[in-house]
Amino acid sequence: MDLDTILQGFATILTPEHLLVAFLGCFAGTFFGVLPGLGPVTAIAVLFPLTTYLDPVSGILMLAAVYYGGMYGGSTTAILLNIPGEVSSLPSALEGYPLTKRGRAGAALATAAVSSFFAGIVGTIGVMLIGPSLAHFALAFGPPEQFGLILFSLTAISGLVSGSMVKGLAMAVLGMLLSLVGYDAISGAQVLTFGSWTLAQGFSVVPVMIGLFGIGEILKTLLQRDPDTSVAKVGSLMPTREERRASVGPTVRGTFQGFFLGLIPGMLPSVTSFLNYSWERRRGERRGDSRFGRGAIEGIAGPEAANNGAAMGGFVPLFSLGIPTGPSMALILAALLVYGLVPGPTLFTERSDFTAGIIASFLVANVILLVLNLPLVGLWAKIARVPFSIMGPIVIVCCLVGALLERNSTFDVGVCAAFGFIALLLDRARLPLAPLVMGFILGPSLQQTMRQSFTMSPTFFAERPIFVFFAVLSLATVGWSVFRAVRTRRESAPRSSRPRAARERAGRAGSDR
Repeated sequence: MDLDTILQGFATILTPEHLLVAFLGCFAGTFFGVLPGLGPVTAIAVLFPLTTYLDPVSGILMLAAVYYGGMYGGSTTAILLNIPGEVSSLPSALEGYPLTKRGRAGAALATAAVSSFFAGIVGTIGVMLIGPSLAHFALAFGPPEQFGLILFSLTAISGLVSGSMVKGLAMAVLGMLLSLVGYDAISGAQVLTFGSWTLAQGFSVVPVMIGLFGIGEILKTLLQRDPDTSVAKVGSLMPTREERRASVGPTVRGTFQGFFLGLIPGMLPSVTSFLNYSWERRRGERRGDSRFGRGAIEGIAGPEAANNGAAMGGFVPLFSLGIPTGPSMALILAALLVYGLVPGPTLFTERSDFTAGIIASFLVANVILLVLNLPLVGLWAKIARVPFSIMGPIVIVCCLVGALLERNSTFDVGVCAAFGFIALLLDRARLPLAPLVMGFILGPSLQQTMRQSFTMSPTFFAERPIFVFFAVLSLATVGWSVFRAVRTRRESAPRSSRPRAARERAGRAGSDR
């Protein structure tokens, strides 16, 4: 991607219409982010139908801005109210709320905003530099290589996100089965419809995602008690010299850790946030720093930079290979498909003007987010204090309307509501949602590339080195997940649960002594 193309992308984005879209996206995303229990995935799912009425650049720009805003909003409530808007904001709650009680809430919020901004800018540059190179490499991918990559993505997310490979793979298979309902794209036969003409139209991605991440999350939150929402004073937004100096290193480390880990399927922003927090805490303990857990600014700067860096890193495999690294990227992939855009190398070759505009929009959205949200901290705190028993039903109605607008079908409204209850049941059963989503999104591509691969050669799996590489990675991921589960089970097992033979041997050894 040359300089002229990038400048053309900025010329496309820096128009009043696109700037307004970016502003509304940042505002709406932050609004959802400050609501307890909700986050960027829910925000994207709820607002997804509205973006289908926009042109592709405006639609992806709004979804990206919603994504950033949702992540920032979660850190705001985590610092002010000790209520993480999402999992990746938990480190900010651990370190930010003690600072709030000491009257340093403004400094904590400013540090989170600046760290997120720095990570967003550096991550955008990373997308600009790494994306085209990876896209040129992906031009050598045929159906077998794509089949192997999708297989690795599903196994990686099933193992890394769910914690249990069996549960993760089971949910991924369930998602793939749900994606097959309707007419087969190749044979034209009905699949898993059980003779129902209603099911023959299949499950559209929009109502399914709104149900899982919109209605499902709201129902889970409504069943919980409203938390204490007393808000302390924000105070000055200017960190002290010592706080600024202490946050520089964690911000830089978190940015690069998050970005490169974000390239790997399954490495969600929440995962990178916790990894960085544990790293920074260990570094502090080695230096004899006892502030962690009681209000360390490093515990805010590093994780906030890491989750934003991972968010940006996820766009590289999405645009270059068509592989989402998590639920948020899966929703943006669905948006690209709705617009008729096929993610992959062609986005950087045949549609370089579109890709340049999107990359330029990332920079613009990060600037808007920084300028918009710091002055509105008081507003977000007041919104977070509204009882969720009032806000939740309003959002549910918006979800159902959004599901109806996608195809003007009452069947989609029922699908949306049904998948909302399915998400609630899965949460109660402690079954992971991310593998199901990835299976639903990637299932048709997995089926198509597998068919094409066997058509090309029945022994393709032994003839294509890149496929073999991804197959080995998939097996290694499964093996590592099983090993980790066995080791965790052994470490957590009580002494009395050891096998009788082991206890008898231990007893004999003790009597011999």
